[in-house]
Amino acid sequence: MKRTRNVLGVAVFLLVVLIGVPWLIEATGRLDLYYTLTSVALLSIASAGVWVTFYIGRINIGQGAFALMGGYVSAILVVQYGVSFWLTLPLAGLFCAAASVLIGLPILRLRGVYFAMVTLVLTEVARLLALALPITNGAKGMVSIPLPGGISIVGLTILPDFATLANPRPAFYLVSVVLMVLCFAGLYRLVHSRIGKLCQSLQQNEELASSIGVNIAYLRVIAYAISSFLGGLGGAMFVAISQSIYPSSFTVTDSVNFMLNCFLGGLSYVFGPMIGTFVLYFGWDFLFETGEFQLLIFSSVLIALMLFLPNGLLSLRLFGKKQGQDHD
Repeated sequence: MKRTRNVLGVAVFLLVVLIGVPWLIEATGRLDLYYTLTSVALLSIASAGVWVTFYIGRINIGQGAFALMGGYVSAILVVQYGVSFWLTLPLAGLFCAAASVLIGLPILRLRGVYFAMVTLVLTEVARLLALALPITNGAKGMVSIPLPGGISIVGLTILPDFATLANPRPAFYLVSVVLMVLCFAGLYRLVHSRIGKLCQSLQQNEELASSIGVNIAYLRVIAYAISSFLGGLGGAMFVAISQSIYPSSFTVTDSVNFMLNCFLGGLSYVFGPMIGTFVLYFGWDFLFETGEFQLLIFSSVLIALMLFLPNGLLSLRLFGKKQGQDHD
């Protein structure tokens, strides 16, 4: 029964985001919403990476570093080496994952605020490296990055050349939503796998997990690599949409927002980052009309939500359920 309900829910969600939303946008003429919703989808992917590190009991405030890194990897490969953007997408993620292994081996031994402080510094280090390295073009950044080309298999066009489209934003929206769906589907499967259960044991008690034979160092690195892969993926897609990247494209503020997305949606739920990103993104824009009180109201609402809904917005639908039933 539960499986049937889940499948039905996924089907409805796909129909809404892939067919319903584009139809409404075209009907209302609000074409600007394509970019807005594309941003939400990509930010939720990067936030999902942060959620993975929370899942092993680590506070990650450095996702902006890997988003920036992934963006630069994709831009450099496309502009300087003529590699297809679609090939650079997984390569950017893999590069970030490899970098996170080297970085994570020493720092994942830290816990709590100590790990958080180190990851917070990572975003600033990435920005300074982007300013200093000649290959990134320094403060000038990289501009006029070509739009993604087409993909054809045995003469069948899977994706058109975005440069030939009158308005590529709907295409970017569809690609980003598909990536988001694949990302969260993979995350859901991971959490409900054997490795996912072992990762959850790290969050609860690392010493106990180690005492029963769990390789906690291996699991930490794997989780951090997955987190960084998702950050690099989101960063690379942002570069394709904006056709530019600068050292300031992803800052410490972005890293903090990625973390807030997870808190707001719910750390106990796989889809928490998606809900949190949507609410945080639109909530900030909705309060724009309040002018100088925007930040004050926004911060007050966030604090209130953390106080009255410590398990995030998704806990609203689960009052009365046991904590052991979370992560659905």
